[in-house]
Amino acid sequence: MTEWAGITGFNTLPAGDALQVLLGCCSATRWARQVAAGRPYASVEAVLRRSDEAVAGLSASDLAEALSAHPRIGERASEHAGERGWSRREQAGVTGAHEAILRELAASNAAYEQRFGHVYLVCATGRSAAELLDLLRTRLGNDPAAESQIVRSELGKINRIRLRSLIEGDL
Repeated sequence: MTEWAGITGFNTLPAGDALQVLLGCCSATRWARQVAAGRPYASVEAVLRRSDEAVAGLSASDLAEALSAHPRIGERASEHAGERGWSRREQAGVTGAHEAILRELAASNAAYEQRFGHVYLVCATGRSAAELLDLLRTRLGNDPAAESQIVRSELGKINRIRLRSLIEGDL
């Protein structure tokens, strides 16, 4: 893949490379295509706005595609092509957590998946294992429609962090 830096570099990536870079941020193909199609961008903020619009327009199957690349909170992410270790860095607050909290996270993750049919998605950046567990427990009480909106919002936050980091070179 072509080496690049900054908004100009992102704007001038070959189309296939741009798509692969974006799929490394979010595995929803529709999202990646829409963000790539918006190039050239005048600023990082313009890319983030386009990302937000694309997340808002994702169908249920698109969201499922995006969720498929996110590991459970507290589990090690598999390093697949383009992933760049995002999840490992984002879940840094779980590293070194007490074994009891990790067990509770695992049990609550399973309960969440049973209730909602997908992985618990949360913007974990800057949060401890205990905070993530508290949020998970709270979200288990949501109805499916409310939880779907929260998942979409959390995906948007994650994509924003990843895009800003990717374009500004803060990896």
